[in-house]
Parts: sequence; structure tokens; C-alpha cells
Amino acid sequence: MMLAERFTTELIPTLMETLGYSNPMQVPRVNKVVVNMGIAEKDDPKILDGCVANLAKMTGQQPVVTRAKRSISDFRLVAGDPIGCKVSLRGQRAYAFVEKLFRVVLPSTRDFRGLSPDSFDGRATIRLG
Repeated sequence: MMLAERFTTELIPTLMETLGYSNPMQVPRVNKVVVNMGIAEKDDPKILDGCVANLAKMTGQQPVVTRAKRSISDFRLVAGDPIGCKVSLRGQRAYAFVEKLFRVVLPSTRDFRGLSPDSFDGRATIRLG
């Protein structure tokens, strides 16, 4: 059973009962998954192209190149330089990505001992390095 189907059939009623919600719209759900990648070598455009290609393969969606908002002389960064890429997944793609992440990718990681409590910020954000 897919995660989105399981969420609507099993998890929403369970969470409503556990948390005492009267309306199913009160239950927290996955609205958006943002996958971003920063690059350290801004001088080589091939690295950015590789990052964009890898992120497109991982998510199945074309990434957007992110650019520096302001100049920082300590990092030799000029406003407008490409510094990474990102993808926003919504709806069915977000659920499919989360399901693959938790069922396939993380368990197959060598020496995986679970996620650190520091990875969560308390507002539904998970950061993975």
C-alpha cells in the first residue's frame, strides 16, 4: 500500500483519535518536500551541471538553480553567482519521495542507526546531511 493511501485510510483516523481532533483537516500532513543542494566550487560550471542532473534523477523533476542574494567577500561570493539547486515536490510526488526515502534509501545506508534528534526542528522540518 502506498504511503498516501495508507495515510488517508489508517493514519488520519488514528491521529484524530489519539490527538483528539474532530475534523480530519486538523491532522498534520505532507504539503511540500523541498530537496536542495549547495555547491562549494562555484568556479566550475560542470559541477553545477552534475548537481542539477543528480537532483533531477533523485526527484524526477527539473531543479531550479539558486543564486547568491548578496555578495560576501570572505567567501569570494558575488551577488548572482550560482550556489546550488533545489526542487519543491508537492502532492503525490512528495508522498512518493518520502516513502522511498524512509523505506529504501535510509535503511540501505551503511551503518544506519536512525535519525539524530538534532535533525528535527520541532516544526516538521527534517535535515539530512
